[in-house]
Amino acid sequence: MNLEKPKFLESLTIRASDERDLDAIRAIYEIAVLTGTGTFETEVPSLEEMARRRVEVLGRKLPWLVAEASGQILGYAYANYFRPRLAYRFCLEDSIYLHPDAQGHGLGKLMLAELIARCEHLGARQMLAVIGDAENQGSIGIHRALGFSHTGVLKSAGWKFGRWLDVVMMQRELGQGAQNSPESSPESHPQ
Repeated sequence: MNLEKPKFLESLTIRASDERDLDAIRAIYEIAVLTGTGTFETEVPSLEEMARRRVEVLGRKLPWLVAEASGQILGYAYANYFRPRLAYRFCLEDSIYLHPDAQGHGLGKLMLAELIARCEHLGARQMLAVIGDAENQGSIGIHRALGFSHTGVLKSAGWKFGRWLDVVMMQRELGQGAQNSPESSPESHPQ
């Protein structure tokens, strides 16, 4: 899947995912689990588990997007509640995974920008990035470029590939942020 930047950008579509994308989504995540430190998961989830996760996100009326070029899924991104308790419903955590051949072309930034726009439209007020591995400068840079601020580091929070890994926390206000009550806002909001 050797992508040249001009062809890649010409045919790129970022769209809502559908069930037919699950095999490609799982394949991308499998690479991340087996070779990367962006996720602290150490066993590749089954296709059924990936489908369950997607249904959970969509059931909350939150976006799960894919990036497609020339008929190939190059990456996916979604937002979910930061924590499951209802009080967190306006505070979302983003997740973005790209096929290794699609990295370094600006796709992550495009996907995150689209994810932010869709979450703002839904009335979400905060977005968090919980970035596995403090050495993940690509993810940190994309988030910083799109207005996320560094809020902290969880030291040695994960153990993967024989080493301790830190978690970098970043945050960005969405829409009206904390300026007022989400219930008093005319915008719709996550359920």
